[in-house]
Amino acid sequence: MKSTESLTANQDRLRAGFGRRNSTPRTPCFLAGYPHAERISTGTNDPLLASAVCLESGREVLVIISLDLLFISAEWAEACRYRITVATGIPCSNILIGATHTHSGPLTLDILAWRDDPVVPPCDRDYLEFCSSETASAAIEAWENLAPSRLGSTVADVGGLAGGNRIDPRGAEDPESGLWMICREGESAPMAILSVYGMHPTVLHEDSTLFSGDFIAYTRAHLEQAFPGAGVVYLNGVCGNQSPRRCVRAQTFAEAKRLGLSLGARMEESLRGIRDFDSRPQLKSSNKRIAIQGKIFPAVDEASSQLEAARRNYDSLKSANAARAEIRTAECTVFGAEEVLTLAKAEASGEAEALRQHAREAEIQCFQLGEAFLVAWPGEFFVEYGLEVKAQASRRTFITTMANGELHGYIVTPEAAALGGYESRMSLFPAATGAKFVENTVELLARMK
Repeated sequence: MKSTESLTANQDRLRAGFGRRNSTPRTPCFLAGYPHAERISTGTNDPLLASAVCLESGREVLVIISLDLLFISAEWAEACRYRITVATGIPCSNILIGATHTHSGPLTLDILAWRDDPVVPPCDRDYLEFCSSETASAAIEAWENLAPSRLGSTVADVGGLAGGNRIDPRGAEDPESGLWMICREGESAPMAILSVYGMHPTVLHEDSTLFSGDFIAYTRAHLEQAFPGAGVVYLNGVCGNQSPRRCVRAQTFAEAKRLGLSLGARMEESLRGIRDFDSRPQLKSSNKRIAIQGKIFPAVDEASSQLEAARRNYDSLKSANAARAEIRTAECTVFGAEEVLTLAKAEASGEAEALRQHAREAEIQCFQLGEAFLVAWPGEFFVEYGLEVKAQASRRTFITTMANGELHGYIVTPEAAALGGYESRMSLFPAATGAKFVENTVELLARMK
């Protein structure tokens, strides 16, 4: 008869599984991500995927899911998590659902700031149900595939490969990609890879009408070819002000492939350097809901004046044949000013206040995966907030955003708010929100030590 100690040791052994589903829309639809661009899909360059990994050790079971979507709502995420819970018994709080933020996928959330854009339709509820079903199926498959495994982790320096700070070329960046490799017990080849890296997947632009995960699809494909039999779960990191804008040579699939493959090769190099694998890694989960308060938008007259000023600056830069990146930044400022005018009208009508009340809470989710932490935030945060958490955390930490919900825009720094660019203009929440996420995340991580 086995001793209690040996039974506990066996329970603490890692089991892991991977699952995947194709969540590409079955019919043509609007592609979301670029203002005033009437992009109706004409086909598929690479399928939009729902990829999931499930990890179990002791009494802790974690599920991590990546979706090739622009974003997901908190309500949709919660309903999908509950769907998985009903099938598996895994608590909703232990399920992470993140969007890669591709701008070549379907619209999955009605954004108030986009209401006056004449080409943006309401999101397709039928697709949301289909995607929820496929996402849950991927997670359930990963859970059903649980088998004895080992976990290793590393970090790759991918600086300069995929882009940088899109507002200031000398601005803050995070060149690190967090990587976890999962191997079946007794096997050296991985069965799953988890990656976290913060960069807007916007190599492809408004002239592209094919479904695609952008450069992320090529990075994922490189890793799955380099490690046959492994499935990759790719999470986007803290990328609110991170973009390929200053490093791309063109906005084509060939360029997305070049960038994605170079990124994948750098990740592969680091993954092959992992020597220590743990069959009994610490798995922990901690969640917290925090109160957040939206900002008040300006009067309609003020918003109209700001829009005219933004248009004059954009026209002036075009006339002067300024650098392409500078012109694009100014164009985005125009888009932001247009959206602020929409929000100013919504402020006057009371719709903005209704949205603030609806979005008055947000979730912070923290997982310990062996020797490193994985944190999930909703919305698009500027990279400075992610760097601050990493600086204060007691162990290596990676943050994924657009996870378990969306905050209807960006969480910018006070400095960016003072400059008044696209991101800060259309943001529903003030810059102080970012510091609140940092403070609460650091507290959660400290309790997980």
